[in-house]
Amino acid sequence: MRVLAIPGSLRHGSYSRGLLRAAQELAPYGVEVEIYDGLAELPIYNEDLESAVPTPVEDLRTRISAADALLIATPEYNASIPGGLKNAVDWASRPRESASLAGKPVAVVSSSPSPFGGTWAGEQLRRSLAIAGARVLDRELAIGKVVELFDGGELADEATRRELAELVDDLVELASEAQAAEALAA
Repeated sequence: MRVLAIPGSLRHGSYSRGLLRAAQELAPYGVEVEIYDGLAELPIYNEDLESAVPTPVEDLRTRISAADALLIATPEYNASIPGGLKNAVDWASRPRESASLAGKPVAVVSSSPSPFGGTWAGEQLRRSLAIAGARVLDRELAIGKVVELFDGGELADEATRRELAELVDDLVELASEAQAAEALAA
């Protein structure tokens, strides 16, 4: 099973990226977690570009389509989703009839230095993904005081690692159910 992991922060040393590296380590046997690094290359969504889709957008759509599931880690910027991440959701939700997000199993983890763990960003991202047609895991993982949970750029807190592993397990189960449903429909 292939999971495409998208960090919502453009910063290379971000906590979102660190959470996704931990998810790579914690993924069950047989599950490959690939971290997407092209968020900064995406142009701002513009429907006029749909007739000649920019290469970075085509790459994003292709990677999402090829994945069995998505795991998205988002920070919270000003009580919301980072602009670059929302832009990626907009591109992946178009064109509506063949959107790469349509029916795709997705899990969201949010984080923040505040005690609230990016709850608002997580809620908004799950809502945007659902409206775009994704099958969003109905589970919140909001990691507060994220700065305190890392050591040397890596997630060191064992309780948070367990919660993240459980989220990945739930995502794999959702993706397996989607695969089984597709097989029955075929």
